[in-house]
Amino acid sequence: MIPAPLLRRGRIHARVRHFFVKGITSFVFLAGFSGYALSANGRDFTTGQISVYLTAKDTDQRLTKTGDLNFSDLSQPDEKQTAIFVDPTKTFQTVLGIGGALTDASAETFYKLPEDQRRQILQAYFDPQNGIGYSLGRTHINSCDFSSESYTYVTNGDTNLTSFDISHDLKYRIPFIKEAVAVAGKNDFTLFVSPWSPPAWMKDNDDMLHGGRLKPEFFSSWADYYAKFIKAYEKAGVSIWGLTVQNEPMAVQTWESCNYTAEEERDFVKNYLGPTLFKAGLGDKKIMVWDHNRNLMYQRAETVLDDPQAAKYVWGVAFHWYVGDHFENVKRVQEAFPKTHLMLTEGCNGPFDMAAINDWKWGERYGTSMINDFNNGAVGWTDWNVLLDEEGGPNHVQNFCFAPVHADTKTGKLYYMDSYYYIGHFSKFIRPGAKRIISSSTTDDLLTTAFLNRDGKIAVVVMNSSDTNQPFLLWIKNKAAKTESPAHSIMTLVVSSGK
Repeated sequence: MIPAPLLRRGRIHARVRHFFVKGITSFVFLAGFSGYALSANGRDFTTGQISVYLTAKDTDQRLTKTGDLNFSDLSQPDEKQTAIFVDPTKTFQTVLGIGGALTDASAETFYKLPEDQRRQILQAYFDPQNGIGYSLGRTHINSCDFSSESYTYVTNGDTNLTSFDISHDLKYRIPFIKEAVAVAGKNDFTLFVSPWSPPAWMKDNDDMLHGGRLKPEFFSSWADYYAKFIKAYEKAGVSIWGLTVQNEPMAVQTWESCNYTAEEERDFVKNYLGPTLFKAGLGDKKIMVWDHNRNLMYQRAETVLDDPQAAKYVWGVAFHWYVGDHFENVKRVQEAFPKTHLMLTEGCNGPFDMAAINDWKWGERYGTSMINDFNNGAVGWTDWNVLLDEEGGPNHVQNFCFAPVHADTKTGKLYYMDSYYYIGHFSKFIRPGAKRIISSSTTDDLLTTAFLNRDGKIAVVVMNSSDTNQPFLLWIKNKAAKTESPAHSIMTLVVSSGK
């Protein structure tokens, strides 16, 4: 069944399409042990059925079920045949979730829309059956660039934080988060938080914007601030799973920002933030360091995690996708610190241009990043704003960008970008608790990753960003199913075990 709100240019694509590949001599295989049918936890996938879901350029196929495949005997593929080899007996990291950021901008845009459009957005993003099932979210402490104004929760100079008040967020952001969680399921949605800047009076530049540093005399007050925020949100009915120390701590931005060296972040976690959360009864909240681009993430991770007194408070390393891909650095951190957790916590395309909203490259960037990040050890993947308006905002410093869904707040029209569907090929079929398994491609034209879900189904994602249709084989040892990856497409093959 096609999720009802999956739109392209305002149309709902609910037709199930079947396609048959003619003259294909290649197969996709799932690899396993020799001598008997492949199984994982007693399941035999080679006798099961494969459901194919496709999103393809220059078609109306958007997460469209295109048909079902079955396996046939094939012990050894020819070297010239293109194949995807999947081995569910080799398992790796466990997925925490896939989702996006619920910002002021997303919430403000959401509540400017008619009720029908609001319901459609909630279903499209958060409903696991009729939407793409977001299970992970991020929101911000104090304002960020995607707020309509700069603000904090305390009055100037209040080091004891007695004036702490989240009333600002009760108007739009908290109600939006609660509506999203209600659709996703309270037990199936994980939310973490990130600060963009402390209050201006805590910083050496006396400004929430333009970088600056936290003054040493306010380290304790700022650590208390995180605890105050988490407790206030939870009192308002929003559960917080974890936090990052600082959004983009190496960037001097025109918007809210604050800078830390790796040593400064390490020492703040070790001496203030970690102990403060434990003292406040929040020791179960997961702390992530870095929260910036992949390029410097190894040096940042090494500085913190090589210090046992800091590392004991750190659950993971967060990273963004800007300033180059540098996918190998995710793997370097995973190799050096296999017990830590890795998560992409922000990525978006931009700058915003309504004339370019249908460019196919936006979705392909998501697919490329998600496949590489998961294959290199990420346990979660979080897009930036889930919803923005017709200008790519609101944004108080005109830093407008794309979101997977845009809304014209004047007409109520919704625009679903191809990035929405590309993300959906992961978030809908790779559920929390899934374990990554081997998925190996014989060609550079097909990128792939695969996961074994808790319900026993395998989700294999195959992406083709080339200009050529690519026949291929899906293979589990000695069994294969043949299909085709159209040019500029992404597909998810859901493999069910046989009886």
